[in-house]
Amino acid sequence: MTDRSAHGAGRGPLAEIRVLELGSIVAGPFAGRLLADYGADVIKIEAPGHPDPLRDWGQREYRGHRLWWTVHARNKRCITLDLRSPAGQELFLRLVERSDVIIENFRPGTLEKWQLGYDRLRQVNEGIILARVSGFGQTGPYRHRPGYASVTEAMGGLRAINGYPGQAPPRMAISLGDSLGALFAVHGVLAALQHRNVTGRGQVVDVALTEAALALLESVIPEYDRTGAVRRPSGTRLDGIAPSNLFVTKDEKWVIVAANQDTVFGRLCQAIGRPELAGDERFATHVARGAHQDEIEAIVAEWVAERTAAEVGTVLEEAGVVCGPVYTAPDIVADPQFRFREMLVPHYDERVGEDVLGPGVVPKFSETPGSVRWAGPPAPGTHNDDVFGGLLGLPAAEIAELGRRAVL
Repeated sequence: MTDRSAHGAGRGPLAEIRVLELGSIVAGPFAGRLLADYGADVIKIEAPGHPDPLRDWGQREYRGHRLWWTVHARNKRCITLDLRSPAGQELFLRLVERSDVIIENFRPGTLEKWQLGYDRLRQVNEGIILARVSGFGQTGPYRHRPGYASVTEAMGGLRAINGYPGQAPPRMAISLGDSLGALFAVHGVLAALQHRNVTGRGQVVDVALTEAALALLESVIPEYDRTGAVRRPSGTRLDGIAPSNLFVTKDEKWVIVAANQDTVFGRLCQAIGRPELAGDERFATHVARGAHQDEIEAIVAEWVAERTAAEVGTVLEEAGVVCGPVYTAPDIVADPQFRFREMLVPHYDERVGEDVLGPGVVPKFSETPGSVRWAGPPAPGTHNDDVFGGLLGLPAAEIAELGRRAVL
């Protein structure tokens, strides 16, 4: 890119990439946040008078503001633009000329209704990459259905294998389906950027939330296809993988002990003072332990119950056995590993007037580290002058007039 604005530039591996984010709520903004964390100049576009509802989402309020916004809006510039109006569409196309990627998570057909389908976008920028995230994808009999994370997790197969046998399939207390869709969108964008490096041509990255969920099902589909087996919930464990479960300690804390691999199981047997178990035909192999899962996990449960969580951790870690406590937010915030790895990053939130702690950048890059540079802009249109004036060269009077006409 030849006209990249310095405002918004990061130092990460995507420092030369500009992204236009049209998404709202979770899937689109999460994808935009990840690209911004990696250094991309992400310009978030909100409709005048209709800000992203994520500004008011989240379970807790602090000083009159919800805090989820600071997570997914960080590192972005925010502008307002009416994509339904011809003047707004013209300005958007001028931004497309100067950009690399567009992210949207509207219902399929929305961009086309605004005369901003991919064919028109490609006319002004042959290299533009359009990442489209929707419930069921851009094609197929379900393409026009709305698809929230809850429904797509269910139809993608995740809910049916979650929880306990005989109980209603629960959800995670997060928007898992949306977040998975965002991760696959970023994965697709990076692959499309590499293809463009070779060919000069952009393309559409079509992500369905249902398919993002289905992609995580491991061997569920081939097992059904060849054996007719239907995977069901197994509570806190995976059936046939033992010992690997939650166990409660003497001080009533939950810990996970995962020693299902043969070599690790041998170390566990030594650590708990039961070396003979490793030679017991019921437990000698991975398959045998899976067949006698209840028996071996009962033995481990009894040993754990006689010790505190700290004692369990010390003994098993020294023995090289995989284990760990079940963390809540206070545990995560206090953990020295997360602190050392800069996974708990304070950034100044103008709305509340102080630093807010948020998650760090994943993954870590040795040569071009990503970063959290600022919290999400406090109001829609914060960077209108910066983008429309600095990037597109519009005079201040014209920007003001577009604002009066509600184009901006």
